[in-house]
Amino acid sequence: MALWIGIHLPLLALETLRPRWSEPCMLAVLEHDQVLTMTASAAAGGVRPGMRRGGVLALTPQALLCERDLAREQGARDDIALTLLQYTPEVAHAEEDSLLLDISASLSAFGGRLALCRRIRESIQALGFTPQVSMAPTAQGAWLLARHRRHAPDLARQRRSLRLASMQRRLDRLPFTLLPAARPYQEWLAGIGCQTLADLRKLPRAGLQRRSDKHILETLDRAYGTAPEMFEWVQAPQTFCAWLELPDRIEHAEAVLFAARRLILQMIGWLVAQQLAVSRFLLSLEHERGRQAIAPTPLEISLAEPAWHEEHLLRLLKERLGRLQLDAPVIALRLQASQVAAMLPPTASLFPEPGGTPGAYARLLELLSARLGSENVLKPAALADHRPEIANAWQAATDNDRRQPPEETLRRIQPQRPFWLLQQPLALMFRKHRPFYGSPLRLLSGPERIECGWWDGPATVRDYFVAESEEAACYWIYRERSGDEIRWFLHGLFA
Repeated sequence: MALWIGIHLPLLALETLRPRWSEPCMLAVLEHDQVLTMTASAAAGGVRPGMRRGGVLALTPQALLCERDLAREQGARDDIALTLLQYTPEVAHAEEDSLLLDISASLSAFGGRLALCRRIRESIQALGFTPQVSMAPTAQGAWLLARHRRHAPDLARQRRSLRLASMQRRLDRLPFTLLPAARPYQEWLAGIGCQTLADLRKLPRAGLQRRSDKHILETLDRAYGTAPEMFEWVQAPQTFCAWLELPDRIEHAEAVLFAARRLILQMIGWLVAQQLAVSRFLLSLEHERGRQAIAPTPLEISLAEPAWHEEHLLRLLKERLGRLQLDAPVIALRLQASQVAAMLPPTASLFPEPGGTPGAYARLLELLSARLGSENVLKPAALADHRPEIANAWQAATDNDRRQPPEETLRRIQPQRPFWLLQQPLALMFRKHRPFYGSPLRLLSGPERIECGWWDGPATVRDYFVAESEEAACYWIYRERSGDEIRWFLHGLFA
């Protein structure tokens, strides 16, 4: 059975300029010099829809008046639609600041209809908008139910109609003015006794079509499930780069997280729609423009393993922002997915690996790198070279550069060697024909002879041994052969 979620954004004109997560203020949005909507504090001060600019300033001189920005509202609708692609690939725009989602195939993936509806509501609220959410077997029916305002106590109960018959009964009680095509004929329809959609359906179809807009009957038929519905689905772009202008200047890096979450949610929707995972993304913190322009502050985050989960990406971003000192207030943010990879399916292993999964280990490395700095968290990156100081290379733990040769090759070029090497080999004394380090050293195994490096500098000619001291400590030493002179060095320690 088909199931749709309808989303209406009644405060889009206001929350486009002043998101839910921003600081409260006294603000009114004007359209044609009349108040369209206002914040709660402005309403408490006496501001009402339809008031003129002069009346608002007379009542509340401290109120901030802004003109409605239709271009930003359309951008906000596109941002919300992109975010919701993580729940279903079938998202469509609807009339009057609304969206429609076909969730028929998404219920089992998100724990059922109630859990999915709750997650969608929370995602939209995290973006900074107030949604009115409904659920119905038809898209047009879900749209009508979402647009009808109700009191909070019966909001959840009255906006879910899972069967066609129950949805039709609820639609019958809605006012006919919810239909945009019926509003030009509101006075005439009210004069002949029409108040609800049920009254409108009882009128003769032929007469109603002659005397009004034909779209009235078409909308009613689609809403009640007697006519097919066709939609143009939202398509995700090929690359992701999102920009957000902040309503206030932000002077502390930690406060950027609230606004950055909106961009992260958009990126997650794009990743899921494209079946990708991000391994590196760049958050640019933009500052002053114009004469006193300041270059943006880049914040690049690399992941040890590609990911697409909100909680994980936000945790990494929070750690990096906690270590950042802003040189100037932030006025805008830009997020770009600079490196992505194909989304890998979950492991099919029956038994979990001891000590956690590889994904959990990678997330630990990413978290440590974000908290301590990528230059302070390293992992082995062995190179195919016989010289230990070159073969024993390191790289950032979150670096995805795959420089390591196959394990079998490493075993051939690196016999029994210690894991940790001294940064600079330590010259040893030679007493009674034996190398000396605290006590005379006894050679246990060796030599491992190395003669290479002539192609990129002075040739390396060494004989490596495993040596033991009188305290039973094992060392990795080598004898350097250079002409008639023989010198001994300590190069590594065995645990």
